[in-house]
Amino acid sequence: MARIIGGIAASHSPTIGFAKDTKTAEDPAWSEVFKLFDPVQIWLAEKQPDVLFFIYNDHITSFFFDHYSPFALGVDSQYATADEGGGPRDYPAVSGHAELSRHIGQSLFADEFDISFFQKKPIDHGMFSPLSMMTDRGKVWAKAIVPLQVGVLQFPIPTAKRCFKLGKALRKAIESYPEDLTVTLVATGGLSHQVHGERCGFNNTEWDEHFLDLLERDPETLTEYTHADFARLGGLEGAEVIMWLIMRGALSSQIKCVHRGSYLPSMTNIATVIYENLGNSEASHLAAHRNLIQHQLAGIEELQGTHPFTLERAHKAFHLNDFLHRLVLPKHRQRFIDSPAELYDEFHLSTEERRLLDSRDWIGLIHYGVIFFVLEKMAAVIGLSNLDVYAQMAGLTLEEFQATRNVSIQYSVAGGDETEAVEED
Repeated sequence: MARIIGGIAASHSPTIGFAKDTKTAEDPAWSEVFKLFDPVQIWLAEKQPDVLFFIYNDHITSFFFDHYSPFALGVDSQYATADEGGGPRDYPAVSGHAELSRHIGQSLFADEFDISFFQKKPIDHGMFSPLSMMTDRGKVWAKAIVPLQVGVLQFPIPTAKRCFKLGKALRKAIESYPEDLTVTLVATGGLSHQVHGERCGFNNTEWDEHFLDLLERDPETLTEYTHADFARLGGLEGAEVIMWLIMRGALSSQIKCVHRGSYLPSMTNIATVIYENLGNSEASHLAAHRNLIQHQLAGIEELQGTHPFTLERAHKAFHLNDFLHRLVLPKHRQRFIDSPAELYDEFHLSTEERRLLDSRDWIGLIHYGVIFFVLEKMAAVIGLSNLDVYAQMAGLTLEEFQATRNVSIQYSVAGGDETEAVEED
């Protein structure tokens, strides 16, 4: 059973990454920033948690307003640094714990937190700025991470109360994971700052200290604050401290604060905090929760020939699903028709993936982990109907499959005249 051993809160200002990359702890202008992270580095080196669960917000780097989610959980096996405009930082990719991520995702849905998931997205300074300073300063974090991106930049955003409740759901999710793991939650962002508008440069260190007092001893009070309250007291961008309530909600009511410090060098009041968790959930409650997680798909395996598109399948076959999804792009689909082998090489498709595509092995592609809704795109590109695909998957000829339908038709998702359904005699 996984155990939550503590929680860390840390600012994620790019100032921190800049200090790590270009300055030293001996530089008087930056020494206080390094000192803030020394206790965190020492604590992590001593406790050696297997997983860091990172709560951060993206800064319109990998997430944009074409699809902006309140909570997006990373379910990948690796995460790289993002290019934020001048090239990515020289920091190695870190390992993800995909199995724990998937379990957490399933658990949150069982608790009716409908979150989104992401893979193959690089992560910006929201995570890597504090991570690079709090671990081994320049070398990769050798253990695993699970990232949770919180959408706090486009209103409406999650309330403080919703964040605290998510933390409580996360506690069950993590502690119900059946393998022995130690987990530390890391909440990033804040403290007070505002980086836009005529109020740019606003700070309020008095409020920051009061916030830290409440976070440790009375987090429930913070859940009653509105976004306008947080903005008034700590600046609009400083309102991202609601993410710290996710970490606090995941800890037991009894915690021990082993470190707390803050320093205002420029735009953001930078802080680090370490809480040690003093309680875990009862085993019987966790066993019941594991049953709840499995409840919705219990018995699905008895439906022969049925393959739910799970997070496991999405991860395993991401590359091929991505390749086929790109058929919505005119240039990609034309190359797929004109020079498929060259396109396969460019996308580094495996021998098995090439065979499945070239042989139009629709059921084999399903078994491999490809979702049907990119297969119908491929069928449309090569001039086949949906019914051709359905028939092969069912192990029938087209005529045999059509005979099982009320109306004998063919159709496709392709545009133009070719999509017109044709009723056959």
